[in-house]
Amino acid sequence: MTSTAAPALTVLVYSDDVSTRHDVMMALGRRPHPDLPELRYVEVATEPVVIQQMDAGGIDLAILDGEATPAGGMGIAKQLKDEIHNCPPVLVLTGRAQDMWLATWSRAEAAVSHPLDPIQLAETVTTLLRSRVPAPR
Repeated sequence: MTSTAAPALTVLVYSDDVSTRHDVMMALGRRPHPDLPELRYVEVATEPVVIQQMDAGGIDLAILDGEATPAGGMGIAKQLKDEIHNCPPVLVLTGRAQDMWLATWSRAEAAVSHPLDPIQLAETVTTLLRSRVPAPR
């Protein structure tokens, strides 16, 4: 019997704060939903590396910390959407629920506010990643 497991989905997690990156990855785990393949994470702490990774391709979802400094995730999201043809989905982490309108400005497909709710984060990520998984034949 051969394995027909789907290849892992690659999630870029950007924050200047290592604990925020850790919190995101711990909340999602290896597989946030049984319908999805396993996740592979690319941790990024600086804007230039986000741009480099996204330009290289192979990213299925970018999770960007809107509170990161010196470059916030919302500005990076807008730049990615403006500059990358067929940009993968972007989820922005906002400082508070009232900042969701900024995520809309950034053209991110979704936003989750701090403090991170693992269930809300997993549900949002699952919705965004389902579009990246080929339908079963």
